[in-house]
Amino acid sequence: MAKRKFGNLPLNEALQEFIKENKLQGGMDKVNVKEAWVNLMGNGVNSYTTAVELRNETLFVSLSSSVLRNELSQGKSKIITMLNEELGKEIIKKLVLR
Repeated sequence: MAKRKFGNLPLNEALQEFIKENKLQGGMDKVNVKEAWVNLMGNGVNSYTTAVELRNETLFVSLSSSVLRNELSQGKSKIITMLNEELGKEIIKKLVLR
């Protein structure tokens, strides 16, 4: 069990410390990646997105449209860059569209 700290601690620091001590950062990254995908891709792409999953620095995105999958595959590196910028750190190294 972690040592208790007395005094005032800002809420965001307390939450970050809790996440770090309980090794929850991986799960938080998975949630943040899904939110970043929804925010960046917009309604058009999101309506054809069936699943977004992060596994070992690889983002797997399932799409119901083969035409959209082909279009997005042309700009994979740009999509990876945009998602990492949105997240504020380099979480995604590879993008797999299926």
